[in-house]
Amino acid sequence: MVRTNRNLLLIGVLLGVLVGRSAWSQESHEWSQVLGRLEAVESELASLKSESSESGSVEYIPPFPTCDPTPPAPEFPTIKVGGFFQADSGWFYQDDTNIASVGDVQDGADFRRARINVRGNVFENVAYMMEFDFGFPGRPSFMDVYFDIQKTWLGTIRVGQWRQPFGMDGLTSVKEMTFLERGLPFAFLPFRQIGIGFFNHNAEETVTWALSGFRFPTDPFGGNVGDSGGYGLASRITTILWHNPEETRLLHLGAGYTMGNPANNLVRYRNQPEFFISETGGSDIAPAGVPTNVPVFVDTGAINTDTFQQASLELAALVGSLHIQSEAIVAAVKQSNGDTATFSGAYAQAGYVLTGEVRPYVRNNGVFGRIKPKRSFGTQGIGAWEIACRWSYLDLNDSNIAGGYLHNATVGLNWYLNPNTKVQFNYIHSFLDDPLLYKSEADIFALRGQIDF
Repeated sequence: MVRTNRNLLLIGVLLGVLVGRSAWSQESHEWSQVLGRLEAVESELASLKSESSESGSVEYIPPFPTCDPTPPAPEFPTIKVGGFFQADSGWFYQDDTNIASVGDVQDGADFRRARINVRGNVFENVAYMMEFDFGFPGRPSFMDVYFDIQKTWLGTIRVGQWRQPFGMDGLTSVKEMTFLERGLPFAFLPFRQIGIGFFNHNAEETVTWALSGFRFPTDPFGGNVGDSGGYGLASRITTILWHNPEETRLLHLGAGYTMGNPANNLVRYRNQPEFFISETGGSDIAPAGVPTNVPVFVDTGAINTDTFQQASLELAALVGSLHIQSEAIVAAVKQSNGDTATFSGAYAQAGYVLTGEVRPYVRNNGVFGRIKPKRSFGTQGIGAWEIACRWSYLDLNDSNIAGGYLHNATVGLNWYLNPNTKVQFNYIHSFLDDPLLYKSEADIFALRGQIDF
């Protein structure tokens, strides 16, 4: 029995030795294969290195890109070029009394405005604007030419020539107006003058305020000369009385005050019937006796004065695609003979975007902005379509001044082909009360094409 066990033990030991030897032999074979492959790779690398050194070129492997959290500082000055033009056509129909009062107004076409501008920054807190118009008197005339010092404790300080802060209609860009022209009370605005002022708003942009002092009156080239007075002041404040978070409903209230002491001791209020064609006074090649621009319908003539004062009140609302805007202005002119003449004007207008767009409200300036089509005209859609109406009046009769009384009723149709192209049609019915020739009427059909960039 013992012998049998010994024999079994011996057999087991022999089998273990044979198995271990077989496994070692296999592992040794695998290791020899690995070593052979490493030798082949090493040989190939040596060959590539030799070829690279012979050709003289070494492949450059770029490092991993690094992310610098600090953006590069902007380079100054920055320059952006822009511009726009408005091409107008008009057709007039007058009754006999109106022709006798203002003359036979001719049909015609002209460039109402044709402007080029450059703007940008000369430093991180100093911006500039230079705009010139080739359709106004002077050709070119100075429009907005100023620089802004931003982020001061007063807000933005502006120096140069610009639209003075008075009136909602006057501060709305001509590229974004609902009608071809501003309402009749625009005759009272000091508008563009050369001076210095500031404007600001609260953190929520629900209240804006502005104040400026300027030389008055400024000529088409931005100049004013005169020792006898020649100064003015303008101010405006606005507030949003109520609005919803989506900015599709709001109520706007504003007020303004301006006064002036003209350098020539003269002030004059006049206006055309909300359509001009041209303010240049006409072409030199027109036949003698043929009027080449729309005449003024009401005119105070030059009034001798040392000072004048004006106040305005604004009310506007936005209800979805419906926007409403109105203003009233009163002007008091202290004549040199001691009498004070008081004149007034007002307008109310509304527009409704048929295609559903909402006209934006520019909170930091207290005006309405530009309608942009949801789908521009072309393969995408039909653009944006808007209907509008306005009533306005201007009364220039008081004391010894008989400038006339004019009120207009206007309907309009606007087609916004894309954010930068617009076609407008206006029908204007004017009622003129001339102190000498009594009442008369005129109908105006007007068309405008506008593009800006």
